[in-house]
Amino acid sequence: MSGHSKWNNIKKKKEKTDGQKAKIFTKVGREITVAVKEGGPDPDANGKLRDLIAKAKASNVPNENIERIIKKAAGDSDKNNYEEIMYEGYGPCGVAVIVEALTDNRNRTAGDVRHYFDKFGGNLGQNGCVSFMFTQKGVITMDDEDQDLSEDTLMEDVFESGADDFTFEDGMAEIVCAPEDLRSVREYFEQKGYKFTSAEVAYIPSTETAIDDPDMVIKMTRLLEMLDDNDDVQNVWHNWANEPTDDEE
Repeated sequence: MSGHSKWNNIKKKKEKTDGQKAKIFTKVGREITVAVKEGGPDPDANGKLRDLIAKAKASNVPNENIERIIKKAAGDSDKNNYEEIMYEGYGPCGVAVIVEALTDNRNRTAGDVRHYFDKFGGNLGQNGCVSFMFTQKGVITMDDEDQDLSEDTLMEDVFESGADDFTFEDGMAEIVCAPEDLRSVREYFEQKGYKFTSAEVAYIPSTETAIDDPDMVIKMTRLLEMLDDNDDVQNVWHNWANEPTDDEE
């Protein structure tokens, strides 16, 4: 799970900048728009919307922004129709990459994603070319930089919640569960008063690929950054084993 965890840690640090926060608001807002159009604006009756509101709050999206997005999506003023598309490919040195996108222009997004892979020494493949190397899991992460969490208490709550496992290290707690249990596990921890940095269904790699060439490390880093900066891209998953942290770049 290290590739997933480390990339989330890097994203968390980057999101502290105003520019990154704006992009997070855009991406979460797009997901909320789709959920409202599919299931209605009432989170009590729309479980997916309820999940996304929790995700938005974990990403520090202001309540008024969330309410405005829901209201706009429920009315006739928002004409955007987004579709979910998955892209799969290989980065430098054969690193497997999965890209989740929500787009209102399939050709634009496909062209952008293909360009990023080509530019940084990878190649975009057919659906299914790398997804068999990943398993979907529900993943909840919590920040413990202030050392407020008790590992013993967290362990008790993890197993009481129905989650499968957890890790607790480096100022972070990460809880893993079956994808279909993510909502109930998250709501359990919400009721216990825990605060999240993320709660989502993630693609966890079953094998990892290391990059030893410094030039290829730079290219792989730039590929992930370009994908993450694209407003159409919602999530990027990969199996890069030795991805550098911010301090190492």
